[in-house]
Amino acid sequence: MSLKVRIIPCLDVDAGRVVKGTNFTNLRDAGDPVELAALYDREGADEIVFYDITASHEGRETAATLARRAAEEVFVPYTIGGGVRTADDMRAMLRAGADKVSINSAAVRNPDLITEGAERFGSQCVVLSVDVKRRSFSPGWEVYLNGGRVNTGMDAVGWLVEGERRGAGEFVLNSMDADGTETGYDLGLISAVAEKTTLPIVASGGAGSPEHMIAAVNAGAGAVLAASIFHFGEYSIAEVKEHMMQAGIPVRLVDPEREVERGR
Repeated sequence: MSLKVRIIPCLDVDAGRVVKGTNFTNLRDAGDPVELAALYDREGADEIVFYDITASHEGRETAATLARRAAEEVFVPYTIGGGVRTADDMRAMLRAGADKVSINSAAVRNPDLITEGAERFGSQCVVLSVDVKRRSFSPGWEVYLNGGRVNTGMDAVGWLVEGERRGAGEFVLNSMDADGTETGYDLGLISAVAEKTTLPIVASGGAGSPEHMIAAVNAGAGAVLAASIFHFGEYSIAEVKEHMMQAGIPVRLVDPEREVERGR
């Protein structure tokens, strides 16, 4: 494995605050998004992801204001998602300072958004995120929209194959079944997507320990996303990277002069 695995804190933003719940419900406040992102930057995060988790559902405007705030405080690459409906929305995010834009519900409704975004801004700027649940009575996973509120009935793996064909640069695979449970990523989902596509996979949903992250990488992920274990002080980014290095997984080293002790 030549590429370094990325460790990515995920900040779900609701009404300007970072929140985290279980299976998309029972949300707890975790702080100011930009302050928290700046802390993770100092602690050695490789990237940051901000998701406005109610933007698509409530039809709000895009989070360009958040992108501008983050540009002043966060110096690692960061992705903004939530409420992106058009290529012009993507442009606004990128102009405000985001390195990548995550699209989810709008891409399902209008797959040409992936193509247009890739053509205008480059595939490296287009992150195709998908919220999925395992089917109840047959193998596979289905795609959900609007923060997990709407079941499309679409096959998740087939949708991601289409997303790669249309020009997406990477995938975020969020298992709604595992989200917030801290019981581990859906390794079957990661493996199934890795077998059918060639894009970098960001595993999301279920991280509870460095061992879970190691398992996700071994299943085919090139990056791991986590929220609860970082927000509530269960593990630091440096601790996760140390576990990964011991498992033989290449990661970017944390600069000890920048690491922040949070008194856990």
